[in-house]
Amino acid sequence: MSNSSERILLSSEREGRISHFRFWVMVGVPLAAILFQVYVPLFFQFLGFLELPLLVVVYFALMRRNQVSGLLIGAVVGLAQDSLSKNPLGMFGIVNTLVGYFASSIGVRLDVDNTAMRLVLIFFFFVFHQFFYWVLARALLAQQLAFEPQKTLLLGVLNALVGVSLFYFLDKLREKA
Repeated sequence: MSNSSERILLSSEREGRISHFRFWVMVGVPLAAILFQVYVPLFFQFLGFLELPLLVVVYFALMRRNQVSGLLIGAVVGLAQDSLSKNPLGMFGIVNTLVGYFASSIGVRLDVDNTAMRLVLIFFFFVFHQFFYWVLARALLAQQLAFEPQKTLLLGVLNALVGVSLFYFLDKLREKA
């Protein structure tokens, strides 16, 4: 096989792996995650550790495997999350945009349908998200937030475990090719 035909095969193979979702899934799932993030911890404080909007951004960015889609998903979800929270507008927007871009970039290169890979990626992106939120809060807002590595790692593990289950459910909502 020539080098150009190998590239075409790899390109078509990657294109075939791009997941497609119905419109209501792309709107309803992030909206439900944001509403969960805002309202459920008011009644069930022990669920306050869950970052469902982040998990949704990671899932859709990984499955779409397109950096522009990842950017847009992260920005829209982050800004919607900012608008419903007490945080300054744009903080989650910036951080989720970064997460969406990097997750979609990784989705192009790795097999993200593997459960172990998903577990590692969710953990990594949770820590990435928390660290960059901390950096932005200190740099842009001059807030003296404490970054607690042990707590962040523990919450990363918990979010990764919940995220793998959530990803399994969201896989059922993908359109069949």
